[in-house]
Amino acid sequence: MNAAESPKPLTFALLRLLADGEFHSGEVLARQCGVTRATVSNALQDAGKFGLTLYSVRGRGYRLARQLQWLDAGLIRAALGERQDELHIEILDHAASSNALLLRRAAQGEPSATVLAVEYQTAGRGRLGRTWHSGLGDALTFSLLWRFESGLAALSGLSLAVGVAMLRALTELGVQEAGLKWPNDVLLNEGKLAGILIEAQGDMLGPSAVVIGIGLNLVVPEALRGRIDQAVSDLAERDKAPPERNLVLAVLLKHLLSVLRGFAESGFAPLRAEWESRHVFQQRPVVLWLPDGSQVAGTVLGVTDGGALRLETAQGTQTFNAGEVSLRKA
Repeated sequence: MNAAESPKPLTFALLRLLADGEFHSGEVLARQCGVTRATVSNALQDAGKFGLTLYSVRGRGYRLARQLQWLDAGLIRAALGERQDELHIEILDHAASSNALLLRRAAQGEPSATVLAVEYQTAGRGRLGRTWHSGLGDALTFSLLWRFESGLAALSGLSLAVGVAMLRALTELGVQEAGLKWPNDVLLNEGKLAGILIEAQGDMLGPSAVVIGIGLNLVVPEALRGRIDQAVSDLAERDKAPPERNLVLAVLLKHLLSVLRGFAESGFAPLRAEWESRHVFQQRPVVLWLPDGSQVAGTVLGVTDGGALRLETAQGTQTFNAGEVSLRKA
């Protein structure tokens, strides 16, 4: 589904009524939504486009194969507790890209600490122009706008700092085995669990505005795995029920708040040792793919205070900034 085929509001309204995973008669659904049964049937034909399996049984009605957890700003704020007033939280049923939308709003003066979470993205983006794939209710896809008094030059290492915040959140949620991959991936069992996309506006000397886009897999259905060109993982792989989505988002936001405030004061340097301790390729042989297609092999020594990768190569120690560089295990 592309942006031109955005979900119908009625489809989402019906899916909310079906979220409990129980059977609901078409007649009752039609009455609740003020439409005909034929309209209900037509609207629910789109369910498969969102990675959902919908059962239709004569005499019983419609039922989703699994329950859906919808995001709820009230539940997120409640889980944030005393920190809830520090964020502006908005939830959309669908958007092309939460990052693209929040970047436009940032240029129009949207306040710092604005969170835009999207239930279903039709054109979600990852690093290096990749597409972020997820089904409805299977992931968290959200963006956070943060304004810095400093300029763009002072933001090096920000994506790594965000990675530290994410691992702190996952640890609090009981996922201690996750790790980081330079510069902005979170891995679990060698598959990508989450990705971070940083996009900035402003001047080199300041002030600046950054939109931090995050995608986190709760469940990756088998049908979706075939469309993804890399190893992926999800919280469901741990043989436990994944935590409730609103709780996960609240815990992530709480740790992002703390890390971003510290980063604004001191940069990435105070987080460097913590980041290196969770880097899955620390002291391991890797291959870097450079923008011109060439490769550099070496052993990861760590990162600099600015978040650049330090690699021991045949030519000695070399330093690489994220840019268009791609890191892979040797």
